[in-house]
Amino acid sequence: MAGYAVSGTGGSVGHVRAVRQCTRSACDRAAVATLTYVYADSTAVLGPLSSSAEPHAYDLCDVHAERLTVPRGWDAVRLATDFVPAPPSDDDLVALANAVREASRSTPQASVPAKRPTGAEPAPVTHRVPDPSADGEIGRRGHLRVLQGDGD
Repeated sequence: MAGYAVSGTGGSVGHVRAVRQCTRSACDRAAVATLTYVYADSTAVLGPLSSSAEPHAYDLCDVHAERLTVPRGWDAVRLATDFVPAPPSDDDLVALANAVREASRSTPQASVPAKRPTGAEPAPVTHRVPDPSADGEIGRRGHLRVLQGDGD
């Protein structure tokens, strides 16, 4: 997993992920290939990682690129067979510098409790304590209750 760790005197920025990662859900691996579909030809094209993210293309990690399957009747065109993660580029370094700059500018605001109107007293807090025997309750486990049945 690609990333940077940055720390400074005013705090720290933990792990900053590479700009692009696999678009498959729950996958946090770095993207190494781009998948596009040509619907008119019923073809899926898997190639090297595109230079920029496209709205109708899917960036995949090496694991998902290798496991790619296409619908029955479709063709799969693989423009590359060895997918290697791209080394950090100038864009990655600029994004990292911008993230550090933004983190150093923002200062967390202290939370201020809401003020009550003058003379207003808080309402007393009361809780009704249920009587377990009133509704036939004979036992309890967590939020579940065991009720006594009619025997029918």
